[in-house]
Amino acid sequence: MSVKSQQNKPRLAVIDYGMGNLRSVVRAWEHVGATAQLVSSPDQIGTADALVFPGQGAIVDAMRLLKETGFDDAIRNWIAADKPFFGICLGLQALFEHSEEGDTQALGVFKGRVRRFQIDPSLKVPHMGWNSVSFAGDDPLTDGLESGIDQFYFVHSYYIEPEDERLTLFETDYGGRFVSGIRSGNCYATQFHPEKSQAKGLQLYRNFLKSL
Repeated sequence: MSVKSQQNKPRLAVIDYGMGNLRSVVRAWEHVGATAQLVSSPDQIGTADALVFPGQGAIVDAMRLLKETGFDDAIRNWIAADKPFFGICLGLQALFEHSEEGDTQALGVFKGRVRRFQIDPSLKVPHMGWNSVSFAGDDPLTDGLESGIDQFYFVHSYYIEPEDERLTLFETDYGGRFVSGIRSGNCYATQFHPEKSQAKGLQLYRNFLKSL
């Protein structure tokens, strides 16, 4: 779907399950040419062109709320059908099997774990602020961005360890390398917050819309 005209804007369903920095996420997507609608139950997703899973806070609470609303199965089914998906921060971590945070079973869309940073005490946890992101190969999502140079905004104490290295799209260094973004088919997810990353984050979102 093209983003060329006002009449043909991509329609995004942004999951509102009771957590997450929703206003800034919605505003960022709208700024780059999408119609972004908050949805509080799976039956509101309708014929959306893409599903966006923003997240922040504790994964224990997030998983409870996802189960209560039915978004847990909705997310699994959406990604299994290879429909366009974008996860942000906790919306990345929850896609894996297990998190050390609260010993929590997550969605299990992908094999792997979520681990707490165990790094040099001189480095603060959470990892908070700007950091550079390296790209694992070419991808349309990174058009107009520079690997290892452009910086994005992070706020997290845990990071993903995917079993399948082919999932890795982005890597970042904070006391060691960690995976800061993945791609599987039409499913993208980032540990950093594009909506808080100014021009570079908006470029990432704009690139995603071009694929719809």
